[in-house]
Amino acid sequence: MTRTSRLWRSLAVAGAASLVLAACGGDDDDSGSGGESPDGGNAEATSDEPLTLGTLLPETGNLAFLGPPEFAGVDLAIQEINEAGGVLGHDVEVTHTDSSDASNSAVTQQSTETLLSAGVAAIIGAASSGVSFTVLDRIVQDETIMFSPANTSPDFTTYEDDGLYFRTAPSDVLQGQVLGDTILNDGHANVAIMNLDDAYGNGLAQYLTETIESGGGTVVDQIVYDPQASNYTSEITQLAAAAPDAIALIGFEETVTIIPELVTQGVGPQQIPLYFVDGNLSNYGDQLPAGLLDGNKGTQPGAEIGDEFRQRMLEVDPDLQDYNYGPESYDATVLLALASVQAGSVESRDIADNLVEVSRGGTKCTAFQECVDLLADGEDIDYDGVSGPIEFTDAGDPETATIGVYQYGPDNTLTPLDFVERTMS
Repeated sequence: MTRTSRLWRSLAVAGAASLVLAACGGDDDDSGSGGESPDGGNAEATSDEPLTLGTLLPETGNLAFLGPPEFAGVDLAIQEINEAGGVLGHDVEVTHTDSSDASNSAVTQQSTETLLSAGVAAIIGAASSGVSFTVLDRIVQDETIMFSPANTSPDFTTYEDDGLYFRTAPSDVLQGQVLGDTILNDGHANVAIMNLDDAYGNGLAQYLTETIESGGGTVVDQIVYDPQASNYTSEITQLAAAAPDAIALIGFEETVTIIPELVTQGVGPQQIPLYFVDGNLSNYGDQLPAGLLDGNKGTQPGAEIGDEFRQRMLEVDPDLQDYNYGPESYDATVLLALASVQAGSVESRDIADNLVEVSRGGTKCTAFQECVDLLADGEDIDYDGVSGPIEFTDAGDPETATIGVYQYGPDNTLTPLDFVERTMS
């Protein structure tokens, strides 16, 4: 299906506010002036219409802390792309919507329909794997790209998505390996896992368990919990009875409810080391008592981003407290723009057909302008992003990924310890 006549314009580069736009579409015309070009793309082509993107990212729900850096990453990329001349003769345009979380499917579905009705070429999101699974079939049915900066469930690798699903976050196969190795290298052999009951939590717990057991350790108990529960007293009583020497907590914002109960039952992070994951690795600051997390660790997919990129993100959103998946959101946006340039088209299928190619196998480039200049010279490109090398597999997964290991200080904020590169086998 070809979407045309997008009778709307929504430039939302400076913020993360949701826009609800009217649209109408047809399916006879092709708005691009060219097709796929394997010999270096169509960097000098133009389009009758702009590249239009949508975001399906958390403004509310249990992953709302991830929303600001993800929106900022998208907006920063679009700002820089447009400053470099845009895509195919037009500024890139974006519509922001709220994904909420898996318990608020009505919000997710309404946002998805808003974006599909608007005729966006790609939806950047969702952050939660569980949320993405609720709408991926609908998005694929519309022949629209879904490009997540944060989905890590291994199940996406083999999902029937008609070549329209991509992600810049690596599968939790890799994070599970690095987290397990970190726990074992810290000298802990008897580990309890407490994870939320969804595709993300269960999948990461599985690969963490495999790594711990293959490394000679034991998972003394795995406690699966409901993230909507009012309290976690019984789950933590069970956990304490297992007498672990380390606890892996795989969750979202309910972490701030779980940790005080761990303390109450004598298994808090100053008694038994607590290991976090990307879903709850946040700068907690004064949300928790000073020093409570001091020395505890966690893992987060993504390369070290450095102060320069953080400053660029802060210029978009000066109130940022966390940067989780901001780089991945930035890279997803740049990759979509580069694939559009190479295809000479703003149509979803044409862009999807070029995403793997612009991510691997050509001349390395690290910025939109640099990459577009190479395309204009007839070169094949290989975009390496701020989140890492990316290099998509045919399934739309990054083949190689960097996982950061972080440690909390006495102010309950994070400092990077190490960055480990892993490749899918």
